[in-house]
Amino acid sequence: MAKALVLEEKGKLSLREFALTDEVGPEDVKVAIRTVGVCGSDVHYYTHGKIGHFVVEEPMVLGHEAAGVVVAAGPEVRHLKPGDRVCMEPGIPNPTSRASKLGIYNVDPSVRFWATPPIHGCLTPEVVHPAAFTYKIPSTVSFAEGAMVEPFAIGMQSALRAKIQPGDIGVVTGAGPIGMMVALAALAGGCAKVFIADLAQPKLDIIGKYEGIETINITHQPVSQAIAEATDGWGADVVFECSGAAPAVLDLPALARPGGAIVLVGMPVDPVPMDIVGLQAKELRLETVFRYANIYDRAIALIGAGKVDLKPLISATLPFEKSIEAFDRAVEARDSDVKIQIEMPVA
Repeated sequence: MAKALVLEEKGKLSLREFALTDEVGPEDVKVAIRTVGVCGSDVHYYTHGKIGHFVVEEPMVLGHEAAGVVVAAGPEVRHLKPGDRVCMEPGIPNPTSRASKLGIYNVDPSVRFWATPPIHGCLTPEVVHPAAFTYKIPSTVSFAEGAMVEPFAIGMQSALRAKIQPGDIGVVTGAGPIGMMVALAALAGGCAKVFIADLAQPKLDIIGKYEGIETINITHQPVSQAIAEATDGWGADVVFECSGAAPAVLDLPALARPGGAIVLVGMPVDPVPMDIVGLQAKELRLETVFRYANIYDRAIALIGAGKVDLKPLISATLPFEKSIEAFDRAVEARDSDVKIQIEMPVA
């Protein structure tokens, strides 16, 4: 038994003792958790009790963005040892599945993902995790940054799906945490400039401080107009839709150049219409993103090399004992908040 942040049911959280597996298998490690990020999916389970067909039907421990220290390793683990600083990839696929064999284990139907019913998450002092999905972080990378690898990996997956060419112009619609991660990954992936659009000026102010990023407040100017002016009417090479908003999805063909790429990252709550003829008229390439695969080591390498600085995106850090307060703040969705994190006590 260990204390954990438990989603008892829709709208009800508690910090209480909870029984979780602590047996370390031959290929597992036990990790003392240091930092956990609060993700939008965690918040959605809290406020709605479900995401699509994943429904919270019994108490579930939340949290899936985490970093910590290895405290024990199974006898078959070779690349990790007690004392190593690590972050963990939260989705564990079936290594024998067809999806895994194709290298797309992120869409393995049998994947077991932290804090996705019925799998418990990591907001508890210690977790047992497969060593194959546990990664060392450099000494220059803090635990807070290590916990940001998970959302940044989505940005990295998006940039790879876009097939960015050096010097491309990118557009991101939606300046939430994932939109910001996508913008930074697009820059790291070779874009010369990335425009990011939203209606929340405080968020635009945060991401706009990064060199190479220009912001568009859609309450002042339509995105399509701003991009047309910036590209002499040609359009952007790569467009990332991260808002999940129907108007943004409909507007996508107007943002991309002929033969450009559109990457769908944001997930609409309900089905949204799409301008198929607009896509066809420019022969736009359409890509989709669901989590990530084979990307964690690349994301860590970029952060460790100082190519990507995620620290400015950490808006607040609360102690584990105030986990419920952290989630309630996340529910508020303040315009000035990007990522809220929870810090675990050091034993």
